[in-house]
Amino acid sequence: MSRSPSTAAITVRISDGVAAVEIDNQSRRNSLTKAMCIQIAELMPKLDADPAVVVVTLRGAGSTFSAGAAIDDLKAVLLDTAEDGGRLDHLSEADSAIARVTKPTVALVDGSCMGGGWQLASACDFIVASERSVFAITPAKLGVIYPRAGIERLVAQVGAADAKYILFTGQTFTAERAQQLGLISEAVPDADFDARAEALVDTLRSRSQFSIHALKHLVDLTVSEGDSTDRAWEEAWNEMSASPDMGIGVSAFLNREDPQFSWRPEFNA
Repeated sequence: MSRSPSTAAITVRISDGVAAVEIDNQSRRNSLTKAMCIQIAELMPKLDADPAVVVVTLRGAGSTFSAGAAIDDLKAVLLDTAEDGGRLDHLSEADSAIARVTKPTVALVDGSCMGGGWQLASACDFIVASERSVFAITPAKLGVIYPRAGIERLVAQVGAADAKYILFTGQTFTAERAQQLGLISEAVPDADFDARAEALVDTLRSRSQFSIHALKHLVDLTVSEGDSTDRAWEEAWNEMSASPDMGIGVSAFLNREDPQFSWRPEFNA
């Protein structure tokens, strides 16, 4: 995709089963505009339904992941007016679109990840970051309230006390400290980051997609409200007996071979 480097956009490149989504607004540290949030919200369901996509990655262009919502577009991003006259939070719409993807999603953070940038990264299944990366969630510096989805996920990941500490102070954390707090899953030496990211994605592609899809759904249910958990577990257990992947995995293990799993989501068939 060719365009002016000053044009803010969400781009995607699909290759070998990986949809590499990139936040590209480099002249403004990849800050997120209303239009970019809408692009993400529209893109994610398409990638989820695309049979060519097995894994989705999210990263920032250049040397920054994202500085968060664009300040001069902040009201439009967080407090837009919907067609019915209600409020529309485009950042949370983008967040929700990422979180609803049934395929494995990974945020690859290399550089600053601030405010709304962390919310979008945290909507992925997990975050892997380079050691040079820094993190901050700064609503108290701007006189705003962080979106509900971001706060609820933050509390689930780090606990109420640390969530308050992070939100109230707006302090910037190193990748090492972010990992200690539970904001990210892994901090990788800068020189190894791209290789580690590639190896991780290769690993996700090689695993049983039946297992990953089912486990993702079941793990997400443990942190959500609702009474459908028992039914979901029963359905998953029944689907496991019908899936070809269990037999493939057991046979490969016994024969000391690499399994070649065949299950794919029904809507990708």
